[in-house]
Amino acid sequence: RSLVLRRTLLRGAAATLAAPAVAVRAQGDHFTRPITLWVPWPPGGGTDLAMRVLAEAASHHLGQKVLTQNKPGAGGTLVMPVLQQAAPDGYTIGQMPQTVFRAPYMQKVLWDPIRDVTPILQLTGTTFGIVVAADSPMRSVDDVIVAARQAMQAGKPITIATNGVGTTPHVTIDELLDQRGIRYVHVPYSGVSEQMLGVASGQVSVGVGSTAFGPFVDQGKLRLLATFGDKRSKRWPQVPTLKELGYGIVATSPYGLAGPRGLSADLVRILHDGFRAAMQEPAYIAELAKSDQELAYLSPADYARACRDTYAAEKRVVERLGLGKQPA
Repeated sequence: RSLVLRRTLLRGAAATLAAPAVAVRAQGDHFTRPITLWVPWPPGGGTDLAMRVLAEAASHHLGQKVLTQNKPGAGGTLVMPVLQQAAPDGYTIGQMPQTVFRAPYMQKVLWDPIRDVTPILQLTGTTFGIVVAADSPMRSVDDVIVAARQAMQAGKPITIATNGVGTTPHVTIDELLDQRGIRYVHVPYSGVSEQMLGVASGQVSVGVGSTAFGPFVDQGKLRLLATFGDKRSKRWPQVPTLKELGYGIVATSPYGLAGPRGLSADLVRILHDGFRAAMQEPAYIAELAKSDQELAYLSPADYARACRDTYAAEKRVVERLGLGKQPA
């Protein structure tokens, strides 16, 4: 009896140890060609680099290569037509930036960020900030407001660059200045690198964007005046937030991954499990830290709920700022 029991236990232990490998092979067997992860930002930016690291890690956990493709422009919303037109077979997924929940209230689009996607999981959020050139006389947010008001009164509104029309940086700086009756010239860029080069070179006076501007700040080319989070950045603890400066603004942009409408529960589970494991990899966490981001995981159900809540909240934001679609 003891010999039989020992053999039974050994077989059970072997099966337990083999389970993860079997699961990976099963998932790899399901996907017979590479999976494409669409990133709606230019190559080389903070989000793009993080997505590439995540895709590499997910390739291992899914047992199939995950390739990244860039679809920049339109404030990050070009991922939506891709997902809307893709087959719900698990081979096409995309990063869902905050802007996809805002754009339908600002312009006519042929897609719906709730109807046309299947949420997979939330990954993280973005920290934003206000920067000026290192040699700029503006050394605080108050200085920016004073300079913007003086420029407007002189008939030459200040130029402020963001990473696109309707993006969180654009909406946030618009709210900050609109509350004070200040007009400015908005200069949208498709990528953070080009945007920050424009600020550093003096082509524009102020930049508002994600903390992909970090290298410019660390190299002394830009001066960071404030961040938009609920608390100070771990990377730049000496820099205040808009909230603590008394402006009453907190702005972050959580994002995750989604597939096309109609993605089966089984495919959602497989993709979720692969990317859930990948986002725990040290390489991905380290890459996020370079852009001052931290993990903010949500399950498929919780992420779907957060997407619906965000979509409703963005309508209120757009209406408050008067940025809604104008009648023809």
